[in-house]
Amino acid sequence: MSDQVFAQADAEWVELIGQARDWFDSPIGQLMLNEEQALLEEELARFFGGFLVHYGPCAEAPPSAPQVQRNVRLGAPFPGVEIVCEEQAWPLSEHAADVVVLQHGLDFSLSPHGLLREAAMAVRPGGHLLVVGVNPWSTWGMRHLLGKGALRKARCISASRVGDWLNLLGFALEKRRFGCYRPPLSSKAWQQRLMGWEQCAGRWQLGGGGVYVLVARKMVVGLRPLRQTRREPMGKLLPMPLAKVNRRRSDG
Repeated sequence: MSDQVFAQADAEWVELIGQARDWFDSPIGQLMLNEEQALLEEELARFFGGFLVHYGPCAEAPPSAPQVQRNVRLGAPFPGVEIVCEEQAWPLSEHAADVVVLQHGLDFSLSPHGLLREAAMAVRPGGHLLVVGVNPWSTWGMRHLLGKGALRKARCISASRVGDWLNLLGFALEKRRFGCYRPPLSSKAWQQRLMGWEQCAGRWQLGGGGVYVLVARKMVVGLRPLRQTRREPMGKLLPMPLAKVNRRRSDG
C-alpha cells in the first residue's frame, strides 16, 4: 500500500533514505547509533506531553519519551514508519507536537532548510525540537569526506550552523551535547580498547564527538494579522430638542 501511495515520490530521496538505512545497519553505523541513543534517551526522559514525532532514516526503533502519551514515527515508506510522508509535506497541523526529533534527518535530506522548517512548524510554543547530526569536525566527518557509500552522501551540517537556523525559526538553544568519540574503525578489538576514551571524553563533553544532539525550545509564535470584520451602519444620530424650563412656574 505504501508503494501505491508513494508512486509520485521523489525517487532520489527514497533511494537516499534506503542507502542511509543500510549504512546504519552496518557495524560502523550501529556503533554511532548506540552512542547517540543513550544521549537521546537521557534527554527525552525529562519531557512530557501528548505527542512526540520522530523523523529519521534509521531502521531501528527510535527511543521514546516515557512521559509523552503518544510517540509517532513518520518518513519514507520503509518498515517501522507509521505515517508515510515526504520530508517537506508532513501531514500534521501547526503546533501539533510537544516534541519533535530529527535523528540524522538533516544529514540525509534533499532540502535541509525545508525539512527543518517543516519540523519547526509542528512544534507547539514551549515545545522542544531535538536535532541529531554527524559532526563534520570529527573523525567521522573525515570519513564522510574520504569514504564511500551512504556516509559519503551525508551533508554533515555543523552544530553551530544548525543552531543559527533554529534561532531564525524562533527557537532558543538550551543544550548542545556530543557523543561517539571513538573513531569509525571496523575492528571490534580497537573499539573495545578505546571504550575508556569514549567515557572520559563524554564526561568532559569535548567538541570532537562524532555526533551532536541539539535541544532547542520554541519561544515565539508567528503573529498573523486579524481580518477586520465589516461593521454594519447603525443609522444616523439626530439631535434632540432641549426641554424648555418655565422659570416662573418653577420659582413659584
